[in-house]
Amino acid sequence: MSKVNSQKPSYTELLTPSGEKVFVDFAGDTIDIVDPLTGEVQPMKLFVAAMGASNYTYAEACPSESLADWIRAHVNLFTFLSGTPTFVVCDNLKAAVSNPDRYDPGLNRTYAEMASHYGTAILAARPRRPKDKAKVEVAVQIAQRWILARLRNQRFFSRAELNAAIKTLVDELNARQMRGFGSSRAELFAELDKPKLTPLPDQPYAFARWKRCRLAPDYHVEVDGHWYSAPYRLIGELVDARIDDRTVEIFHKGQRIASHARAPNRRGHTTIADHMPSAHRRYGKWTPAAVIAAGERIGPSTAAFFQAVIDARPHPEQGFRTCLGILALVKSYGAERLDAACQRGILIKARSVASIRSILQNGLDRTFFDESFEHQPLRHGNIRGRDYFH
Repeated sequence: MSKVNSQKPSYTELLTPSGEKVFVDFAGDTIDIVDPLTGEVQPMKLFVAAMGASNYTYAEACPSESLADWIRAHVNLFTFLSGTPTFVVCDNLKAAVSNPDRYDPGLNRTYAEMASHYGTAILAARPRRPKDKAKVEVAVQIAQRWILARLRNQRFFSRAELNAAIKTLVDELNARQMRGFGSSRAELFAELDKPKLTPLPDQPYAFARWKRCRLAPDYHVEVDGHWYSAPYRLIGELVDARIDDRTVEIFHKGQRIASHARAPNRRGHTTIADHMPSAHRRYGKWTPAAVIAAGERIGPSTAAFFQAVIDARPHPEQGFRTCLGILALVKSYGAERLDAACQRGILIKARSVASIRSILQNGLDRTFFDESFEHQPLRHGNIRGRDYFH
């Protein structure tokens, strides 16, 4: 017994100071779950984390390495630890690092926001430097042998069932005595890491993604096929949309300028009246009259189509984007064909850029080049004509 204690490393000899770092990564191997109704097999990724000082290990199954699953695994990790370390050391996967530079890596904005919520900081390992995350590399190997290998011959029908089995094995792993330490991971964690962790915030982090976009001439930004308004004075400016399950927030230079309830439908508009210009105020060069005048320069049918699009919207400015998209088609198809396509669009009551583009792509506009076309009989040697039957 004394020999074992004499070989036990002192705490000052451990590579990572207490409570300072947790190392995170995905294991290379997967484990399957089976849909009990369809029999479809879905491979699950294994998220693994290890505390730097105590080797205290956490693991859970995730459907993918996507940003949403990556963030959810971190939230569950911090709950498991009942606190957060000073740093999270991660690999250069896309969900974590947007620019894997050796000296100045760029973090995914959602990942950085999550870290800020928990009062921790992200340290990305240098590309092709496995020693930067050797702790989790070893933890992944242990998890693959201790967890995946032992569960490989079992069948699981849900992620919850699989994660319950993983939790049991993780608890066993953390309670097992580590050779050369004379203590278990759980014991070392309670003594070294846990007292140094930052307390958890009152609420867990709610996943949100960010999207950078430019405020359109109709003072709306597109999020998942729906359009949300922002103050019209910022037309043409770059803004950032923060999207979670319930809200869409729009920021300009770090300041929130709009907040909307998340709309369940696509192809609609959510507009706040205060974001709109006054009925007679001109902004930029685009007003309903200016948009229709731009259509008149293409042709009378284009102007009439623009008028129909603007009239069909609850607010005239909401039709600007459609009109500008149609104007852009003149570069590819020319003014004559575009005006003919708008003439057909009016006839079939089309109101979108996609409809006009489809008319042009399929050549359906050519019928309208000559208004008298449909009054002229088609002459061909194989067509007998009505006189044949007299």
